[in-house]
Amino acid sequence: MHDPNPVAQVPGRFDRLDALRGAAIVWMVLFHFCFDLNHLGWWQPPQDFYRSALWTTQRSLIVSLFLLCAGAGQAMAMQAGLGWRRFWQRWARVVGCALLVSAGSALMFPNSWISFGVLHGMALMLIAARLLAPLGAWLWPLGAALLGLPRWLQHGFFDSRWTNWVGLVTHKPITEDYVPVLPWLGVMLWGLGAGQWLLARRPGLLAGGVPSTLSPLATLGRWPLTVYMLHQPLLIGALTALAALRRVA
Repeated sequence: MHDPNPVAQVPGRFDRLDALRGAAIVWMVLFHFCFDLNHLGWWQPPQDFYRSALWTTQRSLIVSLFLLCAGAGQAMAMQAGLGWRRFWQRWARVVGCALLVSAGSALMFPNSWISFGVLHGMALMLIAARLLAPLGAWLWPLGAALLGLPRWLQHGFFDSRWTNWVGLVTHKPITEDYVPVLPWLGVMLWGLGAGQWLLARRPGLLAGGVPSTLSPLATLGRWPLTVYMLHQPLLIGALTALAALRRVA
């Protein structure tokens, strides 16, 4: 049943895309909360977040949802006339946050720090998506080809920290987060292609508002980078404080 009183849309925003991104954020926070509980030894029996299909599949789906939204968002930004100047301003924030993630992870996980995680990958993929956007309908087969490329093309040259960002590795590196350009650029290109197709043929599916019950997700979805950067320090800080209180008690 549709809410008879949909929330008014914020000018310049696509609330339905924001709500979808907001859902991805909630899923990510819940995933990391479970990871933190396991890391602190509070989850019994302990979970294997690196090999168990229960957790690796969720991680892949969460990353895919974010990249699909990012690709669609690029389609909408370009239709709205977002120039390269604005693009580089936003891109610089992503790169800055990626560097902070690397530094923070090196302190917390010195043996498996994040040299090329989701923000690092997104920074490069956003440039590629912007340049490839004129391909239009060809984005779909190109995305499919990129998704399949690492399955049949790997080389030891790409196994170092300096080259594994490409994604053609012979084995997954030991790191807390790894989102290489291949195959993940294919997912972003699908999001870009979907955004272009919807804007051209079904703009009403994107331009409409959301029911009031989904408005918190839409609001959350407008701040993905902020939430991404703050949620883990807040979660870990709260759980660490709770552990200290338990020891005192």
